[in-house]
Amino acid sequence: MKTLGNIIWFIFGGFEMAIVTFLQGLILCITVIFIPFGLQLFKLSGFYIWPMGKQVVATNPNAFKAVLNIIWCIIGGLWDALICFLIGLLFCITVVGIPFGLQYFKLARFILTPLGHSFQKA
Repeated sequence: MKTLGNIIWFIFGGFEMAIVTFLQGLILCITVIFIPFGLQLFKLSGFYIWPMGKQVVATNPNAFKAVLNIIWCIIGGLWDALICFLIGLLFCITVVGIPFGLQYFKLARFILTPLGHSFQKA
C-alpha cells in the first residue's frame, strides 16, 4: 500500500514539489546565514519524492538551532506549516485522502522547526 501511495503522490505533485524545494534549498545555500535551512530543504525534497513509510523524528536540539528555528518561524515557517496543516485537514475529509493528509501533517511538523528534526523510515 505504501508503494501505491508513493506512486500516486509522486505523479500528482510530489516530483514538482521536490524540484521546487530543491531549488529553494540551492538559493538558501547561496547565502552563508541560511545554509542550515538550505540543507534541511534538501532533506525535505527527498521526502517529497517518496513520503509514505517515513516519519519525522527529533534530533539533538541545541540553543543555536532553537534561535535559528525562531528566526525561521518569523520569516515564514509558521505560515508554511499552517498551510500544510490546513491542506492535511482538507485531505482527511475523505477516507481515500487520509494517508495523504497524514503526510501533510508530517510536513507541517518538519516545516515549523526544520532544524532539530529529520526523516527516517518508519
